Amino acid sequence: MSAARIYVTGTDTGVGKSLASAALLHALRARGQRAVGMKPVASGCERTPDGWRNEDALLLQEASDPRPAYEDVNPYALPAPTAPQLAAREAGVEVRMDPLQAACTRLSAMADTVVVEGVGGWMAPLADGLDQATLARAIGADVVLVVGLRLGCLSHARLTARAVEADGLRLAGWIGSGVDPVPHRQQEYVELLRNALPVPCLGVIPHMPEPDASLASRAINAPSL
Repeated sequence: MSAARIYVTGTDTGVGKSLASAALLHALRARGQRAVGMKPVASGCERTPDGWRNEDALLLQEASDPRPAYEDVNPYALPAPTAPQLAAREAGVEVRMDPLQAACTRLSAMADTVVVEGVGGWMAPLADGLDQATLARAIGADVVLVVGLRLGCLSHARLTARAVEADGLRLAGWIGSGVDPVPHRQQEYVELLRNALPVPCLGVIPHMPEPDASLASRAINAPSL
């Protein structure tokens, strides 16, 4: 049986996709699944004795069981902390679909579910000429939307949900993310989102000064995934 694939996108950059993706991995593992993470393209990497490494990709690798090779978790590790398109150009790297699909296939062979974290918001390209929707379709993924719970989130969430469905992908659910240290009417935003989005809320992760994916996973309730 082929592994399920979940593609995690966000209403914007900096809304907590990495924490939510790692929390999903912990939640799936707590249900007895073999779950592994993937960050296909990551910009903002640091040079280590083992090569370029990205903090978000390492978080996903650490939350995975079984533990995959870093090169499969993050096939394209780009040094510059900027948009992936610019980081790839600066590094002289051409981001191609074949290596991404091959890595996802290897991860799928060792897992029941592969959680794939995208870049920025849904319409942010992975590379020149490569949209996130293209990869999500190619690997047969359902989409989970991470919504940063702050002023403006309702519009961003509804627009993203429409864009995902217009791109021919199934939106499986959404996760609220407490991005602000002092929540502003957060519960009211959650209720508005529950009424506005056509898919279930899979959990609301509170603001964490020091993010802890294992702890955040307790906020995840995703029986449909």
